[in-house]
Amino acid sequence: MNKDLTVGNPEKVLWQFCLPLFGSIIFQQLYNIADSLVAGKFIGENALAAVGNSYEITLIFIAFAFGCNMGCSVVVSKLFGAKDFKGMKTAVYTACIFSAFVCVCLMLIGILGSEALLKLIRTPDEVFADSKLYLDIYAWGLPFVFYIATGIFSALGDSKTPFYFLAASSTSNIAVDIWFVKGFNMGVAGVAWATFLCQGISCILAMVVIFRRLAKIEGKEKAPFFDKKILMQIVVIAVPSTLQQSFISLGNIVIQSIINGFGAPVMAGYSAAVKLNNLVITSFTTLGNGISNYAAQNLGARKMPRIKEGFRAGVKMVWMLSLPLFLLYFFGGNIVLKLFMDEPTELAMHTGIIYLKILSPFYFVVSAKLVADGILRGAGLMKNFMVATFTDLILRVVLAFVFSKTALGATGIWCAWPVGWCVATTLSIMFYRRGPWKNGQTAAESSVEMNVD
Repeated sequence: MNKDLTVGNPEKVLWQFCLPLFGSIIFQQLYNIADSLVAGKFIGENALAAVGNSYEITLIFIAFAFGCNMGCSVVVSKLFGAKDFKGMKTAVYTACIFSAFVCVCLMLIGILGSEALLKLIRTPDEVFADSKLYLDIYAWGLPFVFYIATGIFSALGDSKTPFYFLAASSTSNIAVDIWFVKGFNMGVAGVAWATFLCQGISCILAMVVIFRRLAKIEGKEKAPFFDKKILMQIVVIAVPSTLQQSFISLGNIVIQSIINGFGAPVMAGYSAAVKLNNLVITSFTTLGNGISNYAAQNLGARKMPRIKEGFRAGVKMVWMLSLPLFLLYFFGGNIVLKLFMDEPTELAMHTGIIYLKILSPFYFVVSAKLVADGILRGAGLMKNFMVATFTDLILRVVLAFVFSKTALGATGIWCAWPVGWCVATTLSIMFYRRGPWKNGQTAAESSVEMNVD
């Protein structure tokens, strides 16, 4: 069911809308977690390191998918809030065309350049072959990563349907991972093909549901399949969002190359711990995306005070979710890490535990930043959003390099995260407080003006 986010108590509306999104991203992350878990448990430590090593490159592809999804979601949300159903449908069609073009370009890069990318991050010889195999199969499945159904569902106020799709597909992925690896002895290829298959089925079914639902939305005129102006509106949101994610991914690749210099055990420990950390950060980012939909719908409806109320409700929500995650990782990191590693070396386990202990207390900080970022994206204030994001990235990469050269060694790398998060959070909240809702300004005064009248 489509839901209007411009009415009702903001706190209640956000909880009802964002909790299914939180559940969705948990299941979405299970794709990657399942690959690492099965690789580490049933194949070996080197296989876990290989999957984790490839994961940093796949994040670049995911960044482009995220940008396309975000651009579509914000524009469709605003048009839906303004009740411009014709423009909304055109925005969906235009976003599909745009996403398909970007996907084809990235597939060519992934298929033809996987070896060069792995050499770029100094992949050790003992994990190179498996890393390349995993990455090659992943590249062929990019069309299933580049589906924008989740963004469209969220833009229409429906966060439950993508949750059902992701819950079914990610749960199936775990079973197929084990089946391919243990039943057919496919090794790393097994976990890659399992993800390909399960994501593909989920993607196709989700898009079928989307187009059926759009067909039921009434409109006075038939919606065009493409519109240049709407494309530019999507691009203005999509490009900065893509740059944010891709530069973060590039930064992570630089950090991965630093980590690779410490050997396979540290790589394996980091690979397991970073999956757990990314589960949290991606979950909060997805909640921020939901808040972007909320802000965009209310911007389209010219209900500016609700955006400020939504920010306060959003921060309260993410802090309540941060508490149990912090407690689990800080005090029970050794337990969750064992899910990924069968008979891990002492160094691998120590690496993962220290990583989680250093980062988890700062989830309260970074979650507030991601709520502010969600508001900024929904309002089209992309320059401010980019400044805060790149500040975080630059600090983390530079400090990771500097700290790794000290007596701290690999532990110094993990210390760079909290510094970047704290500085970037200060900037994001400062930019939010200067937003167009401060003095009751209209939506047209946002840095992105959309025709919603």
